[in-house]
Amino acid sequence: MATYFSDARDFSVNELNLINVVPRIGDPLNDLASRIAAGALHDSDERCDAPKCHPETRVAVQDEIYSWIVHGDPDPSHKMMKIKWVTGPAGTGKSAIMGSLADTCKQDGVPAVTFFFSSSASPDRRRKTAFIPTLVYQLAEHLPALKDPVAQAIRNKPLLFRKNLRVQMETLILTPLRQATIESKVLGVVLVDGVDECEAEQFLDTHVSLRAGESIGRTKDEDQLEILEVLREAALDPAFPFRIIVASRPERVFREFFNDESQKSFAPSLILDERYNPSADIALFLQAKFGEIRRRYKLSPSWPSPEILATFLDQASGQFIYAATIIRYITVSRQGNPHTLLDGVLKVKPTNRPGTNPFSHLDAIYTHILQSTPDPILAVNWLWIMKGGLPSTYRNLFGWIDSEPAASIVNLLLQTDEGDAEYVLGDLHSLIDVPPSDNLEKPYRPYHKSLYDFLGNENRCGPIYVGDMQCSEFLWRSY
Repeated sequence: MATYFSDARDFSVNELNLINVVPRIGDPLNDLASRIAAGALHDSDERCDAPKCHPETRVAVQDEIYSWIVHGDPDPSHKMMKIKWVTGPAGTGKSAIMGSLADTCKQDGVPAVTFFFSSSASPDRRRKTAFIPTLVYQLAEHLPALKDPVAQAIRNKPLLFRKNLRVQMETLILTPLRQATIESKVLGVVLVDGVDECEAEQFLDTHVSLRAGESIGRTKDEDQLEILEVLREAALDPAFPFRIIVASRPERVFREFFNDESQKSFAPSLILDERYNPSADIALFLQAKFGEIRRRYKLSPSWPSPEILATFLDQASGQFIYAATIIRYITVSRQGNPHTLLDGVLKVKPTNRPGTNPFSHLDAIYTHILQSTPDPILAVNWLWIMKGGLPSTYRNLFGWIDSEPAASIVNLLLQTDEGDAEYVLGDLHSLIDVPPSDNLEKPYRPYHKSLYDFLGNENRCGPIYVGDMQCSEFLWRSY
């Protein structure tokens, strides 16, 4: 029978000196497969409901990015620049574009390696730990010549997966690529989406501040920057055959990284602004979705009027998430028929003065939906706990689970009586994906990160804001 000390020698019970304790490695590639974030792959079951560009929308931006993937930059001086940043504010469709690009690459036979970070998904998609193993696994699938050197690297260094990202990138990707024979210089693309949603990986040995006894946890900016730096190292290495696209919001760490004029490895950034005519794409989306609603309910072809569509288009301000939320609300809400729901949405007015908050109309529709529930404050408490934390700390209450907590587990924690979940969340199906009550494995998932941006800002959500103390009291009462 195996024991804890089966690989130890030269020790005494008094001193307990353990020498040469090395983990046993079976098939290295199986070990690699066990460490990937399967949910981060673009075609994973976890992302089966992930947003994709509606047909005929975002065509110009997709064509521009896809052309860069296949042909590179038309400027000869930019030919060796193999990393590009795609950015835009919340709700402008970055993840949908990246998902659609991955599908196009697959259809056209262009190898695509993907990692979709998400702050509202399984733990391994919220942190950096599985990032390099997931890239390596996919690269080895596309380039079989990598399998042997990757396997040998894992055999030689069994603790490799505990090293920092730079060591993992060098040992598991760049060195094997230099050892393997790759026919083409650029074979495909690495698509990394939502790096701004990567949370900080915390360890016990946090560094200590100048004030004695006060430990400082690692920040998410540090982990996000580490990811960007190893991707830049890959892009600069002549052996790395893929182009790299990083999509994120324009937060400070990304602006400073990609706008560094001393770096010559970056292709020109692509900013999702009015140059790509998002309003025209949102108009197509609204027309198609309202058409589906008309057919489902056998409504008049003139519903809704062109004036109403123009109003929604103006209020969207280039944010696809606004249009998508309205459509989901009219489609799934149990508050009335499509006519009633549409009229209700048209009456929603933002509380902020125009121009002071670019998300004022989105905030107004979020507030309207939440206030349509029987108990809005209770609903917001549920939303914070199912995310796994409190409004300002984002601590993971479910860190002891290797995956997202199933909705059934959240219900067991928060329900006072059976059926409370339906009472609290029954009117929020346009904001979160609520699994059927008989599905004991599927988690609750918000449709977009902007919901928690809204809930975490007292100025934006006003009367339905829930702070740390209020949420903590609710949590303890639940316990």
